[in-house]
Amino acid sequence: MKITDIEVFCADFDKSAPNEPIFIKINTDEGISGFGEAGVAYGNAKLGAIGQIQDFSKLIIGEDPLCIEKIWDHLYRDTFWGQGGGTVIFSAISAIDIALWDIKGKALNAPVYELLGGKTRNKIRAYASQIQFGWDADSAPLGGTEEIAAAAKKAVDEGYTAIKVDPIQRDQQGRKISRNDGLLTYDKLKLCRERLLAIRQAVGDDVDIILELHAKTDVNSALQISKLLDDLNIYYMEEACGSLNPQLVKCLKEKINIPLAAGERIYTRYGFKPFLENRLLDIIQPDVATCGGISECKKICDMARIYDVLVQPHICGGPISAAAAIQIEAVIPNFCIHEHHVGNLSQFTRNLGTYDDQPVDGYLTVPNRPGIGQEIPKEIMKKCNIIKVK
Repeated sequence: MKITDIEVFCADFDKSAPNEPIFIKINTDEGISGFGEAGVAYGNAKLGAIGQIQDFSKLIIGEDPLCIEKIWDHLYRDTFWGQGGGTVIFSAISAIDIALWDIKGKALNAPVYELLGGKTRNKIRAYASQIQFGWDADSAPLGGTEEIAAAAKKAVDEGYTAIKVDPIQRDQQGRKISRNDGLLTYDKLKLCRERLLAIRQAVGDDVDIILELHAKTDVNSALQISKLLDDLNIYYMEEACGSLNPQLVKCLKEKINIPLAAGERIYTRYGFKPFLENRLLDIIQPDVATCGGISECKKICDMARIYDVLVQPHICGGPISAAAAIQIEAVIPNFCIHEHHVGNLSQFTRNLGTYDDQPVDGYLTVPNRPGIGQEIPKEIMKKCNIIKVK
């Protein structure tokens, strides 16, 4: 089997959509195709990723798509910038890697999880992510404390046993707060506490609350916030400071009692190495569509297992990256919980996938479809501007 051409396209046909996922389709001479995704569409690197995918695609035309490790190592070691790394480089490698695993699974008529060692679970616990935007198909930023608490309650009423919220991302009018570093003023701390308390009172004691801070806080403000939380039983605190400085995370780890999570902006096993060796994080959050793909994510998860570190893959893109993450989550023993982003409730995002895999009563059933178990419908691809590399 040989790679004949690679199609690169972005779902940017609906300007009102909250996201514009970047997809690829790798085609072969045996008629088997695989889909991948570069997980940078929700930031400001879309065009960079599209260009990088084209550059890397030229290097693998004519290669055997089943030789996944060989191709990954070639893109990493033989392209000069591969070893330099970074978001754009590894999002391109990730997209290619996911598509190659999809091809391999389809060629062998097996889900990718079977090729990774087989399932350790049939159902995957999910949490409702980013409820500061509400919890419905037409999400919008919320400002009122009671509105946010009601959104959390709505998710719990649907069967979720865990929710995630950034309580200081928005002001009381729902406008974005750009900075939360330094020492927070009393009004911000009060708002943070009131929102978390209202959520806890709305959902009860049995529901896990994940505190999201989006790395907009630093050690100073994160320590302030941690003092507000002792009675709220927070499940874990996510991106409490900049994730690229292990010393800062170490400082937090030594001073607070709440489990720490991070990793959506850390790439490859080499990036996670200092955080794991020093056990600075309790939960790592590699994004399959940016950390190096399925191949690299599995290696990262296995490394984490050595240090009793749990894994919650970061999922904030389209249906291809979500499907790839499910393949990993089905296999690894140190899986923690699945992120089901509010954006995945939108009809736009749901229409991007051939299959609409949504949690039921807070759990996803692992699909048994070959490959990653997801594709982009032909009618969606027709709406996109496709760049073909051959």
